[in-house]
Amino acid sequence: MVEVRRAFDRDDPVKPLLATLRGTKQPVAPVWLMRQAGRYLPEYRALRAEKGGFLALATDPQAAAEVTLQPIRRFGFDGAILFSDILMVPAALGQSLSFGAGEGPALAPPLLDHALAALTPNPAFLDPVYATVRNVAAALPPETTFLGFAGSPWTVATYMVAGHGSRDQSETRRFAYADPLRFAEIIDAIVVTTIDYLSRQIEAGVEAVQLFDSWAGSLSPAQFERWVIAPNAAIVAALHARHPNVPVIGFPKGAGGKLPAYARETGVNALGLDETVDPRWAAANLPVDLPVQGNLDPLALIAGGAALEGAVANVLEAFADRPHIFNLGHGILQDTPIENVERLLALVRRAR
Repeated sequence: MVEVRRAFDRDDPVKPLLATLRGTKQPVAPVWLMRQAGRYLPEYRALRAEKGGFLALATDPQAAAEVTLQPIRRFGFDGAILFSDILMVPAALGQSLSFGAGEGPALAPPLLDHALAALTPNPAFLDPVYATVRNVAAALPPETTFLGFAGSPWTVATYMVAGHGSRDQSETRRFAYADPLRFAEIIDAIVVTTIDYLSRQIEAGVEAVQLFDSWAGSLSPAQFERWVIAPNAAIVAALHARHPNVPVIGFPKGAGGKLPAYARETGVNALGLDETVDPRWAAANLPVDLPVQGNLDPLALIAGGAALEGAVANVLEAFADRPHIFNLGHGILQDTPIENVERLLALVRRAR
């Protein structure tokens, strides 16, 4: 696959995160954190309890906008990430989505033993998300970049096939090997829906989008090429055609040594790195002009103190010579002390 790296008109410097995604290195790395709107914040826990659960919160445009804005008000992050879930797409494709207390998400019927064609698509399920985007876009500070997102096809498919999450995605991996044509139909349906979903987020007001491939690390190289790189490349190409100035971040968690191929072949504008990636290896092996995002270990953020300071310094030093967005290597954990987040921001922004 031919590598395509998008060229952007240089943007308003008031948005350092957006400028970084477009390839301009900033004097101080912009910061946002995956899952920054979530359970470590008391204001989030209070609103979730009031609404009665995650799905009720995520499908209420006023409440979801409030959750998106909470960490911006408290910390002043450079980016606001839409509050939603990667499994909104399966619900739009016709599966029933639920979140059981302490059990994680569930999708029914599972496609392991049900046909995709038997589902009745429900695209209107996504309408509250677009309303949330409009609400947030109207309220964000002018310097804050608004990020939309979706799950990447492989990761979304693992939930759709099994009907639930798993540690090794074995049911879906077996399915993909045993019936690749049927599995390709599922992947293709996710690709088509995701392109429209992200496009409508952009039309409603997000300025960049991220593709989350949380389970990319479970695949062999050949399967990774087929079920991670190819579908993500299709999404990125379609979004670039529809929205030429909107950057796309790819986050293939666990990809490890397959990251250079992912960066070259998908056409993403920036690459998110999980905490298992050596930042110096990444700096040496990824395309020199590619902005990177990451990759502090969320547990170092919990630990605080010297462990946090050393880990932050290591990431900043490794990426000092390229456009870099400071972030975690995965989502912030719910027992993260708020004072440690404040300390993290002070460490990254000490030059401001």
